[in-house]
Amino acid sequence: MPELSMLQAAESAARELLGDRPVEQLPHVAAWREAYHGFGAKPNRTRNSLEALLRRAVSGLPRVNGLTDLYNAVSVLHQVPLGGEDLTRYSGAPRLVRATGKEPFDTAADGVAVIEHPESGEVVWCDDAGVTCRRWNWRQARRTQLGEHTTTALFILDALEPMTDEALHTAAEDLVARLGPDVRVARRLIAAGTTVNERD
Repeated sequence: MPELSMLQAAESAARELLGDRPVEQLPHVAAWREAYHGFGAKPNRTRNSLEALLRRAVSGLPRVNGLTDLYNAVSVLHQVPLGGEDLTRYSGAPRLVRATGKEPFDTAADGVAVIEHPESGEVVWCDDAGVTCRRWNWRQARRTQLGEHTTTALFILDALEPMTDEALHTAAEDLVARLGPDVRVARRLIAAGTTVNERD
């Protein structure tokens, strides 16, 4: 299975990266920890998705489903937070905003489905129905998770300096290549709230 070998490659890459330093000292992880501090999150308690994966990769990345395993591996290999969403489950367009604190976020606690709300001012991805991912790239809503039957997906690659646009495009190209030749793709690069570039 291609996803398995890719996950194993990502695990090996993570072990090599972390052979001589702790994960929080990696430049891309440090940038996200600083961003989390900036909107009041505690990065030791709520880790961005890249840091969480790197910490798990040393002992073994989770095996979830084909699409999720693929984007988790790309995230680790390119050191970029990367999320995948089932676009058919969206209500309206995705957007990155500061939460009011009233938006619903469907998640699970101790295996039971619950509705939570983000903190006021928290950076979240959302649509018209509520939060799709809390704390920018920390925890995804259950409603929009990718599954075995997903046919239309949205992948969000979040980048902060020192990641360059070129490195971000390289990560996106790797993801697209691994999705397969029959997948139709549209891409958009967004910076500081404005669309900078769009590719089909």
